[in-house]
Amino acid sequence: MKHLLSIEKLARTDLEDILAASAVMKRERGQAASRLLAGQIWALIFSKSSTRTRVSFEVGIRELGGVTLFLSSREMQLGRGEPVKDTARVLGRWLGGAVIRTFDQTEVEEFAAYAGIPTINALTDAEHPCQILADLFTLQEKRGPIQNQVVTFVGDGASNVAVSWIWAAAKLGFELRVAAPRAYQPPAELLRRAGGNIVCTEDLPAAARGADVLYTDVWTSMGKEAEEARRLRDLSGYQINAPVVKLAQPGALVMHCLPAYRGKEIDAATLEAHAGTIFDQAENRLHAQKAVLKWIVG
Repeated sequence: MKHLLSIEKLARTDLEDILAASAVMKRERGQAASRLLAGQIWALIFSKSSTRTRVSFEVGIRELGGVTLFLSSREMQLGRGEPVKDTARVLGRWLGGAVIRTFDQTEVEEFAAYAGIPTINALTDAEHPCQILADLFTLQEKRGPIQNQVVTFVGDGASNVAVSWIWAAAKLGFELRVAAPRAYQPPAELLRRAGGNIVCTEDLPAAARGADVLYTDVWTSMGKEAEEARRLRDLSGYQINAPVVKLAQPGALVMHCLPAYRGKEIDAATLEAHAGTIFDQAENRLHAQKAVLKWIVG
């Protein structure tokens, strides 16, 4: 049985298969749709709020013939302290699969171990694999082979999105630069495990110079709101703006996984100048996640 729990645990060949299938899903959307999930009910179990992840999964599962059941932590015994493994052993008897968006990575992994149904990580504090698959597909769609690209991540380099980028770079062989204050750089142990051509620096201009892609995310992720004032102060020099874009390759992609806070991690003018790429990137969540579902049940 297949699960998508992290980019770290996803084999390179499977990653490449999902990216290839994403292009097919996008090209063939609206045609005679595959009914891969016909007769199946998939639960979306979300402890964290969501716009793009929830809607893209609901649309994708329905386009593949399945039915969705949305469950928030407020509506489940999980929110009142029931062990994940007990919930998993019940839901696994009723459902075709589960998409889980929560805080702790171990919750997704424990659910997969006990439920006996395909399980997808729709975001944890550790990784955001579905986002990075859509990002990789977008990069490939617009710039061709990924292996020749230089991606610069700007901001909180220890965030779940940055960590998934680290594993993607290690598996696919492209250069990743992480521009972040030292306290916001990924742990040395993670970098050692990942390997690959990954450079962490506090020098944003150096990291941006000659890059093919400039990428950023919010400075304050869900669950870290109490740190917001400190994060705004610490990360204020790590914004993607016109001077930073000028350092990159001509025509470099500017990407953001959204939601974007204009004037913080990216300025308004830069976001609007690159809105075509950023909202193509958002659209591609649907196609990449349908490709994940095809890979899981295929």
